[in-house]
Amino acid sequence: MAVNLKTLTQREDLLTGGHRACAGCTGANILRQVMLTAGRDTVVGSATGCMEVVTTIFPYTAWKTSFIHSAFENAAATISGAETAFRALKKRGELPVEREKINFIAFGGDGGTYDIGLQSLSGAMERGHNMLYVCYDNEAYMNTGIQRSGATPLGAHTSTAPAGEVKQGKEQNRKDLTSIMVAHNIPYVAQTTPFHWRDLATKVEKALAVDGPAFINILMPCPVGWHFDTAIGQDLAREAVENNFWPLFEVENGVYKINHKPKEPTPVVDWMKKQGRFKHLFKPGNEHLLEASQKWVDDQWQRLLKLEEMTNS
Repeated sequence: MAVNLKTLTQREDLLTGGHRACAGCTGANILRQVMLTAGRDTVVGSATGCMEVVTTIFPYTAWKTSFIHSAFENAAATISGAETAFRALKKRGELPVEREKINFIAFGGDGGTYDIGLQSLSGAMERGHNMLYVCYDNEAYMNTGIQRSGATPLGAHTSTAPAGEVKQGKEQNRKDLTSIMVAHNIPYVAQTTPFHWRDLATKVEKALAVDGPAFINILMPCPVGWHFDTAIGQDLAREAVENNFWPLFEVENGVYKINHKPKEPTPVVDWMKKQGRFKHLFKPGNEHLLEASQKWVDDQWQRLLKLEEMTNS
């Protein structure tokens, strides 16, 4: 069905206020938006990470749905197990009629998804469980001290890839996890941001409607790890799309569709200037790293355009 603000505002908010997320955190917004679309008949699993810590500090919880906390490495395995148990009970006729359809959603940050939890995520996707995995990607291990992760961009300053006299932040480009998920040949894969609420809600609806596994990667600007004013998190999410750093696209049964194509993409350096994690790159002598960042964005965008053209021909 068509997603609109009126419909969403009439639904029950399944993530309560009073959680312990940082000021300006866009992650709590991501959780709320996903759950407004999913509804109460949902089992949520979450890897250890920012959004688990701020919503479930014992003995409190901000979740109004069933919630399972897993370790860093096995949120996908845990939810795949819950989904399997549900199918077994349904097959034996041991579920009440109103429980004939339940959504199974796993949440994980980039640390628990790109890195530590990749093996269980890959396994769950390959086995074909009817579940949605949502990665809230803030591009580092923010909950444990802002260490670099596989999602951290080139040149970003982190506690384990610091900018100094010898090195200038992370030396590698970020991992393309969305493409890794596409390579699993699952029914639905997508990227979005919390700023693009209609795009996010539509993609969650599509992901939950497919028969099989789905994956959504959501950019999560983090004021603590990215070092920006707490008021501009959503603006940074929007700008990441307009400069093609974080394209909005979806892949349905192998067919690519770009949901937004900026008419005049903005320079990625303008976006980077607003984040303290990149401030060292604007010192004399680091021009090559800024050029490399722009080239990476441009190359990834051209690759995406070609994939859309190829899979729609």
